[in-house]
Amino acid sequence: MKNWNLVAVLGCVAGGVASWPCAALPDESALTIYSSQEPGAISPDFYRPVPGGAVPPAASVPGYALVRQDRDVQLSQGHSTLRFTDVAGLIDPTTVSFAVPASPGVHVLEQNFQYDLVSTPKLLLRYLDKPITVERTVGSGTDKVTGTLLSAADGLVLRASDGTVYALNNYSAVKFPELPGGLITQPTLVWELDSSVGGTQRARVTYQTGGITWWADYNAVYGEGRNGAGQLDLSAWVSIINQSGATYKDAHLKLVAGEVNRVQPVPRMAKNMEMMAVTAVRADTGFVEKPFDEFHLYTLGRTTTLPNNSTKQLELFPAARQIPARRLLIYDALGSPSFEEPYTERNPGFADNTKVATYLEFRNDAASGIGVPLPAGRVRVARLDGADGSPEFIGEDAIDHTPKDSTVKLKLGNAFDVTGERRQVDYRIDTRARWVDEDIEITIHNHKAQSVEVQVREPMYRWSNWQLVSSSPQFHKDSAQLIHFDVTVPKDGTAQVRYKVHYSW
Repeated sequence: MKNWNLVAVLGCVAGGVASWPCAALPDESALTIYSSQEPGAISPDFYRPVPGGAVPPAASVPGYALVRQDRDVQLSQGHSTLRFTDVAGLIDPTTVSFAVPASPGVHVLEQNFQYDLVSTPKLLLRYLDKPITVERTVGSGTDKVTGTLLSAADGLVLRASDGTVYALNNYSAVKFPELPGGLITQPTLVWELDSSVGGTQRARVTYQTGGITWWADYNAVYGEGRNGAGQLDLSAWVSIINQSGATYKDAHLKLVAGEVNRVQPVPRMAKNMEMMAVTAVRADTGFVEKPFDEFHLYTLGRTTTLPNNSTKQLELFPAARQIPARRLLIYDALGSPSFEEPYTERNPGFADNTKVATYLEFRNDAASGIGVPLPAGRVRVARLDGADGSPEFIGEDAIDHTPKDSTVKLKLGNAFDVTGERRQVDYRIDTRARWVDEDIEITIHNHKAQSVEVQVREPMYRWSNWQLVSSSPQFHKDSAQLIHFDVTVPKDGTAQVRYKVHYSW
């Protein structure tokens, strides 16, 4: 009996023996979600539920999805019309594709997206010069007025059969004889088909829709290990917003990491759509990664339901424990100024920074306990309070798409007890010989009860051709126009950096 049932189903899908009963297969959905949001740019206020059920405007959701839906449909041989409901309200009609994979003899002659959804104003406009019944509250009872609708612009104007005209500004209900043609209750795809087969067929519909996006959120807890070495516990979650106008029940979910260019309508600026993704582990429940073209494709190992007007969170990867990490203090007085020609003014033209920034750095590799691609997102960092062991928030930063075997550096804020100052000790210029000599002195002040290590960063911003004549301590060259010095500052003390640089052009 089981074999006969299997043959009957296969025959049904392929348009086989018409007398065999066809067992309907459950609908199946799959989504690949793309996001155009900047890392960490979505405020919690955007997706936080509010009283009354208000949700963010779907058009403002920075992303889109590629949707695939497989359903059993009833076809007639020859020319027929097929309606497909329960599709996203923000569908892009130009991306719709319809196919019956098992029956190549099904051809699409026309396809339409109908989205003229029924509403009270639209019904009133359709019933101008037609009879309707209006209910209104009179005292503790209800009164009915039946007549021809003359106007719905400012309240309702009806003319009764005896010629009496009623102007109704307040009413409790309106009764219409029927739903007029052209209005529908939900967005609907309509195809005009020419089919060589009939009966129950398994159809596949794909389209793109707006109003849906996702991003990554990371939570890190930092603590001091043995011998002052730092350790980090890192967990991650995916947040998905669905405002597309449709619910995707038991959907197969895919996410992609990379940057794919997408044409944007004028006057909106063209922008790369950043497609974010998750990685790793547990094929039965979590996400599994594989290379796909020039990107990374990640598939959730189970189905999940994405209700309309909802925010869902899924685990990005299992928490990584005891990741080696270190704290950095960086003094960058000038930032990254850039000029298209040699800069010969004595002063840079902007105030020097006196704050020393604090960073947290770790390696994204297998030896550290991670070693997976990290999609762009916000990283929130807490530190354990030794007094009671509770985690206290110490800062957050956003990361871009970060491949494995790379270094992650998070800016947490500015140090309270460590400051810096930069001053120009000497300046000499010869415009004919086309050179500038400059002596710089940088002082780091440490008000802590213990010594600190500070990295002092200096851009060689006046011109690309430069040479350090002298320096104390020794400098390290990071790039063509950036150097740094490693300085140990004693407790309640100061340390200085002094260098002389020669520019020529």
